[in-house]
Amino acid sequence: MKKYIVLLRGINVSGKNKIPMADLRTILTSLGFKNVQTYIQSGNIILETTLEKEETCSKIKKGIQEEFGFDVPVLARTIEEWKKVIDNYPFSIENEKIVAFAFLSKKPKNLNLEIRNLDEDKFQLNDDVVYLYCPSGFGKTKLTNNTIEKKLNVIATTRNYKTTLKLLELAK
Repeated sequence: MKKYIVLLRGINVSGKNKIPMADLRTILTSLGFKNVQTYIQSGNIILETTLEKEETCSKIKKGIQEEFGFDVPVLARTIEEWKKVIDNYPFSIENEKIVAFAFLSKKPKNLNLEIRNLDEDKFQLNDDVVYLYCPSGFGKTKLTNNTIEKKLNVIATTRNYKTTLKLLELAK
């Protein structure tokens, strides 16, 4: 069995794409996933399966489409990949509230992520993650999922430092 941390993009945001976590756990278990856990209401899942990452994402996406009637991007990482992402964070983590990770659906073909007028905010693209450091606050930064997606032509979903660490802790 392989263990994955799975991220759903854009659920339970402003009353849209609502998925109760208890229902999500039930659906994922009925699809054959084992030891399914969710963390908070924003689409964070830990599960075990014999499937590869791509198959896992596809099966979850299809299950959500059939059960809830909407399309949700699904990304997955192994525990080792998740640890590597955390270990490679390039900026200060002194203030955890301004630290985040934008997980990408794949390594972008276009590696030129140019975003102007960021003030003190910083980012670094590394394979399939964009490391974010946003002293201006995540409500004001230009480093949003939508901007990253448009510039890199991939799906992106962002998790803050606390959530990223908690998911690793739960997955161990």
